[in-house]
Amino acid sequence: MSGDHYFSAQPASEARERSLTLTLAGRRVTVQTASGTFSPEGLDKGTAVLLREAPTPPERGTFLDLGCGWGPIALTLGLLSPGATVYAVDVNERSLSLTRANATSLGLDGVHPSDPDGIPEAVTFDLIWSNPPIRVGKAALHDLLLRWLPRLSPGGAAYLVVQKNLGSDSLQRWLAEQLPGEAYAVSRLTSDKGFRVLEVLRHE
Repeated sequence: MSGDHYFSAQPASEARERSLTLTLAGRRVTVQTASGTFSPEGLDKGTAVLLREAPTPPERGTFLDLGCGWGPIALTLGLLSPGATVYAVDVNERSLSLTRANATSLGLDGVHPSDPDGIPEAVTFDLIWSNPPIRVGKAALHDLLLRWLPRLSPGGAAYLVVQKNLGSDSLQRWLAEQLPGEAYAVSRLTSDKGFRVLEVLRHE
């Protein structure tokens, strides 16, 4: 199991599945999780902060859950905005399978799990929500964010939750340096329970 992480494409560990009942978008739902994915025991604290603090998504549009895990963010977006197209992206095949199964069980036809290369380059996003995989390392994280944040549509917004002691403030400064100020605005939306929610707005 050495080297087996939630950001592994094909986790080597046995898929020990479990059923969880929790509240997403104000609704009690039952979902499936499994070992070898991010936070299989339940909704992690960072994602809970993001789901509580991010502004209500628009009714329609093209959304992205970047690093979907077993799907709590994508499922929430699908429940709140059933008219939207929600891409749930992860490199972990087990995570994608779980998100697909959970979306199907909840009747969320607009949720589309995909590996990063499965989304056409022409697709842009009106909204991005993410609890990004900080533990992949700074270089990989930076590459990830610079791949997806520039695909915000004009007028679009991204909300990223990052633990304060894992570098949220330095990440905010780095994003402000990397994304051109004439096109983007980077700020801290809120702080809650040791986490920051960062907001990236693309000007219209």
